Amino acid sequence: MTRRRTRPDTSGEPGYVTPEGYRRFEEEADRLWNVDRPKMAKAVQVAAAEGDRSENAEYQYSKQRLAAIDRRLRFLGQRLKVLTIVDERPPDDGRVYFGSWVTIEDEDGNTQTYRVVGPDEIDADKKWISMNSPVGKSLLSRQVGDEITVRRPKGEVTGEIIEVRNTPRES
Repeated sequence: MTRRRTRPDTSGEPGYVTPEGYRRFEEEADRLWNVDRPKMAKAVQVAAAEGDRSENAEYQYSKQRLAAIDRRLRFLGQRLKVLTIVDERPPDDGRVYFGSWVTIEDEDGNTQTYRVVGPDEIDADKKWISMNSPVGKSLLSRQVGDEITVRRPKGEVTGEIIEVRNTPRES
């Protein structure tokens, strides 16, 4: 029996990333390599010393976790090689570019602020959306005052771009 992927392997495909996103990947790889992997390797060693490995749940878990760390390290290594860091700040001309923060007002007067980033660094909590997502695609190259329409499973939603920033707001 062969294992099949549920998603296509995108680790070797080029992509764009912000400097912050690239730094996050580097920090994750460093933490996995220098902290998590040695800790898990030690756990495998300790569990293996306890005797019969076939019935040792701690040994099995530790081996699986170590394999997961190694898979993630391989993925990050491949991704970091092919990502292009976009560190050039776009002009402040009111247009939406890669890395821009965009505030949209919907039909009900509610506002949402999104940042358009690469697909590798999306973060729902921060409202960082992929430039390849339906919302991201509808925002790129638009400007303040433009109306956008996004198709969703629940139906279309329209909104107006009310602000575009290329630097983060001061906290």
